[in-house]
Amino acid sequence: MTLPSIFLSHGSPMLPLTDSAARDFLLGLGGSLSRPKAILVISAHWETDIPVVNAVATNETIHDFYGFPRELYQLSYPAPGAPDLAMAIAARLQAAGLPVGVDRERGLDHGAWVPLLLMYPQADIPVLQLSIQTERGPAHHLALGRALAPLRDEGVLIIGSGSFTHNLGEFRKRRLDIDDPAPSWVVDFADWVHKAAIEGRIDDLVNYRRLAPHARDNHPTDEHFLPLFAALGAAGEGARVERLHNSANYGVLRMDVYAFHGADEAKAAA
Repeated sequence: MTLPSIFLSHGSPMLPLTDSAARDFLLGLGGSLSRPKAILVISAHWETDIPVVNAVATNETIHDFYGFPRELYQLSYPAPGAPDLAMAIAARLQAAGLPVGVDRERGLDHGAWVPLLLMYPQADIPVLQLSIQTERGPAHHLALGRALAPLRDEGVLIIGSGSFTHNLGEFRKRRLDIDDPAPSWVVDFADWVHKAAIEGRIDDLVNYRRLAPHARDNHPTDEHFLPLFAALGAAGEGARVERLHNSANYGVLRMDVYAFHGADEAKAAA
């Protein structure tokens, strides 16, 4: 069983408790995929100097936010971990020439458990997390994903969890409602990224901060966009790109979701 790799936008921590098109889509996404043996999440909310994988028996639910309603803090996602798989992933990254660490305590931040709570609410599939290295940029994360690509043939669902656009300063300044339309500078950026991805212009995507319209307005910092490159890399060279969902929350947070399929799978599907 070979699974696609997925990039998803996890949005606000309130996503599980707020009606939206993105929430409804994620509620059905898990059931649309073959059931994975394990899930590896590369989350924007775990930043380290080198790649680090967590290796725990049971994942703690990390409420890494503040100022939200009490009911949000009562949500939990006690998915089992996969320590043996974590060590195998660490070995795979080392073999690819990447330094790697193992964390035997960390659980799941909201970049992981918020979407998984919607996709797989029973929390019965083993889940691991892999950190990002924000200072290393898109090319590093593309290579990181490519080192992980064989996991897809082993039934591991690789998810890059970030945000297609992510400017919290604009969100706070504008005091937007969840259904407010996206402004043109968000739409123009999202359309550029989509076209570049569908056309296979990987070098342009890697250089998005220089080439994409309004790149720095949509991503003042890189961290929420980098998981897309890890998920894209995990599909290997010549990946087929499929947009599964596009919508916006609060106007400035695009909630797009993409699947990436290997080149051989693309030929088979053609």
